[in-house]
Amino acid sequence: MAEHLASIFGTEKDRVNCPFYFKIGACRHGDRCSRLHNRPTISPTILLANMYQRPDMITPGVDSQGQPIDPRKIQEHFEDFYEDIFEELSKFGEIESLNVCDNLADHMIGNVYVQFREEDQAAAALQALQGRFYSGRPIIAEFSPVTDFREATCRQFEENNCNRGGYCNFMHVKVIGRELRKRLFGRYRTYRGSRSRSISPRHRRDKEFRDRDHDRDDYYRDRNGRRHDRFDRDSGGRRRHGSPRRSRSPPPAREGSEERRARIEQWNREREEKM
Repeated sequence: MAEHLASIFGTEKDRVNCPFYFKIGACRHGDRCSRLHNRPTISPTILLANMYQRPDMITPGVDSQGQPIDPRKIQEHFEDFYEDIFEELSKFGEIESLNVCDNLADHMIGNVYVQFREEDQAAAALQALQGRFYSGRPIIAEFSPVTDFREATCRQFEENNCNRGGYCNFMHVKVIGRELRKRLFGRYRTYRGSRSRSISPRHRRDKEFRDRDHDRDDYYRDRNGRRHDRFDRDSGGRRRHGSPRRSRSPPPAREGSEERRARIEQWNREREEKM
């Protein structure tokens, strides 16, 4: 019995646990779901719910005033947001992946998934995000059960033939440009391969987050064209962030679906033995 339950855990055959929450960390039924949402107490992945607000949220390709928007401007707006999030959260540790949903359903629209190399880095980032705002909106952050985004993303969308559109139940991940990806994620390859005592990647752009005397929540460009971030600050005008010390221990092996099911099966066996 225990083996059978473990084999169907997180699948459509599982009548107890929600398969969509297990795979994508979100469910369209929310708290009204008839199946259990097993929220993790620790995870290398954190979810920032509904955080990305695209400029054409009401009508695709049109702004709030009803004016058409150049697709290049939409992409530039997204990449500015992506870089903001990456630079802020990379202070807490190495980011393995950062995925932003392009779905339109309420439970997935604008969801941001940040997967760190180590769980303690994700925990530090989650703690620092509590009570903070971005673009005037509160940040809703929590641990996510998603550790394998291959199971969470829509393969048809990646092949440009998803017939469900923005209301698909699997992730439609927005794509950033090659140059930005190389600049953000390429630093880790440089950092690992370098033997010189160069500055840590997470401190490389700290100068862009100096104390400022403005009180805007949104980012802006000054007269010289420099972009300023839109994260909030504490009451003393200082940015609220931490830079936890990196763990010197080797990172734990990433656990996939099969390993998690095997671990649940082992728990069930141990529970039956005790009974």
